[in-house]
Amino acid sequence: MKISTSMFRSAYVVASHSALPPVGAVGKFLPFSKSVAVIGSVPGQGRCCCFRSSSPYVVLEDRSYGNKQVISITPQLYDYILSNVREPEILRQLREETASMRGSQMQVSPDQAQLLAMLVQILGAERCIEVGVYTGYSSLAIALALPESGCLVACERDAKSLEVAKKYYELAGVSRKVSVRHGLALDTLHSLILNGETCSYDFAFVDAEKRMNEEYFELLMQLVRVGGVIVIDNVLWHGKVADPMVNDKKTISIRNFNRRLMEDDRISTSMVPIGDGILICRKR
Repeated sequence: MKISTSMFRSAYVVASHSALPPVGAVGKFLPFSKSVAVIGSVPGQGRCCCFRSSSPYVVLEDRSYGNKQVISITPQLYDYILSNVREPEILRQLREETASMRGSQMQVSPDQAQLLAMLVQILGAERCIEVGVYTGYSSLAIALALPESGCLVACERDAKSLEVAKKYYELAGVSRKVSVRHGLALDTLHSLILNGETCSYDFAFVDAEKRMNEEYFELLMQLVRVGGVIVIDNVLWHGKVADPMVNDKKTISIRNFNRRLMEDDRISTSMVPIGDGILICRKR
């Protein structure tokens, strides 16, 4: 039998600052035809939710939220979201070329790239940093949003994927805005600090080795100005951060990093369930 995406509901749920996937159902889809209530909890926080596959909503079990209904992103709904993304033609071409490459899942989604570009525009950013470029989809979206005088420091250690990124910077006519740094991002960030560039950047995006997030973040806190923004990708980690049964080193490190930033008084934060989850941090 051919099964269409409209027959399924995603088991991913996000509310407040946390992902709330049903225990034992993380990353799976449940059939529409079954009306099964599934309960999930957040490790160390105790909040729960109730998910019914026959409903497009999740109702939080914690009554202090007033029976708040939270939308659950289904494949059908996500298709609708993507249909409302204004993706420039050059980004579409890059996305499609990257789709055939090894590691293509590392590319940010079009809706996520659109949000990053909008944040840059809202900030009026002129100086940006990206840690983890891959083939350049997110960095190209940022560069396109920058003014002519803008500059993006793009850090990437993989030469092959960086060649793809540089090709598209050239095709899009933004090469002059992008300072490509091939090598370890930590070395680049340290060099920027030693060069006297502290508190001179408006925006930074991190999408690199997850267990290095804390080190990247601390260096970027030195480089980004007060009122500037740092965005961290993959903070929901396919829902694993909310599953108490998942305790591999990478998941634990992301979970701990999220908790530390939640408690960090130097920043204001907002966790957004877009892509694989991003954490938006504004330096106070």
